[in-house]
Amino acid sequence: MADFFQNGVIATLHDLGRRTTEDLEQDLKVWSSDRPMSLIIPCLVADLDGPALEGILDELAAVPYLEEVIVGLDRAHTEDFDRARNLFSRLPQQLRILWNDGPRLQALRAELEGQYLPPGPPGKGRNVWSCLGYFLAAGQGQVVALHDADIRNYDRSLPARLLTPIAHPSRRFDFAKGYYHRSSNGIGPTDDRTPRMFGRATRLFVTPLVRAMTTTFGPSGYLDYLDSFRYPLAGEFAMTTDVVANLRIPSDWGLELGVLSEVYRHLPTTRICQVDIADSYDHKHRALSADDPDHGLHRMSAEIAKALYRRLAIGGTVLTAESFRSLEAAYDRNALDLIDRYEADAAFNGLAFDRHVEEAAIQVFARAIVRAGDDFLKDPLEPAFLPTWARIRSEIPDFSDRLVDAVNADNAGEIS
Repeated sequence: MADFFQNGVIATLHDLGRRTTEDLEQDLKVWSSDRPMSLIIPCLVADLDGPALEGILDELAAVPYLEEVIVGLDRAHTEDFDRARNLFSRLPQQLRILWNDGPRLQALRAELEGQYLPPGPPGKGRNVWSCLGYFLAAGQGQVVALHDADIRNYDRSLPARLLTPIAHPSRRFDFAKGYYHRSSNGIGPTDDRTPRMFGRATRLFVTPLVRAMTTTFGPSGYLDYLDSFRYPLAGEFAMTTDVVANLRIPSDWGLELGVLSEVYRHLPTTRICQVDIADSYDHKHRALSADDPDHGLHRMSAEIAKALYRRLAIGGTVLTAESFRSLEAAYDRNALDLIDRYEADAAFNGLAFDRHVEEAAIQVFARAIVRAGDDFLKDPLEPAFLPTWARIRSEIPDFSDRLVDAVNADNAGEIS
């Protein structure tokens, strides 16, 4: 059972189990007449055949308050896009699927390249960025939430909890980040049917790294802000159109932390909250890829570290090769100390815990910290963010209208 405890510089909204999903949805339905709500789902073509999507669609079909559902589909050929249209057609909400690899959207991205507004490489960052651009251009919603397409134990309480603080008539918050605990029930690819603790990238990397940065570089409001989030790498968040318009989306795997950094840049912390959105959460798990720095959590951790380094440098922190070695040592100590706590927590909750595996992950992450530091020093001005949609509208006034026309034509099945 959650408690009322507030820590850090942002508000934490707990699920105390006193309101049903139907109760939340009734409020959201009333509020939607004044603040229409949209949902974005970034999706890989592999998710169409995954174990989660059918359940997600069954749940979303019963949601009464959403104005539209926007799906960003990546790595899809023509037949894949047609299959996605058929699969998502069961939803009663207005549906638009962005066929990111289709000829119409490819042509629009080429135009941006020609105008020195590069849309970045393929990936989740660009997918989310495209969907947010469509959301703004279509003008159907005033509040938007986002979640992934691979949540295996999804139920419709997740978007309801996520949207409630943003859609509330008090208009107290402009950005909400979801949080939850990550544990398995014998579902994951490496499971032996024994429940275990997941969330390695947050537990073993981001949290001890942020605290090590405070030790190494000194206290800062930004680091205190990041350390306030219970699950900073959660891919679920909600925000208003004003936030979306000026949000710079990272082009690499630093999406979740990059968004948090941008929100910190634009909003006072009193306008930001985190909300308990799931009793438990299970989706596909990335491999550690200990021997391959270009894949899995190994690559992800390095790109997250670089995103944090860039943000500290922008704030005036001087970063050197020596400071990254000191950071590595501080991280290692913080992470190993946390392992003791995780081991006790796992035992208390009857979860399997392999200390050797946890310590091996820390060694991989420590190497990533130094490698990311070396990469940063070679090119500290490396572009990492996609252009804001406010800038695109300023540079190419009719681009948003043409984006809507392209998406509508694809969804109508018109041959390009």
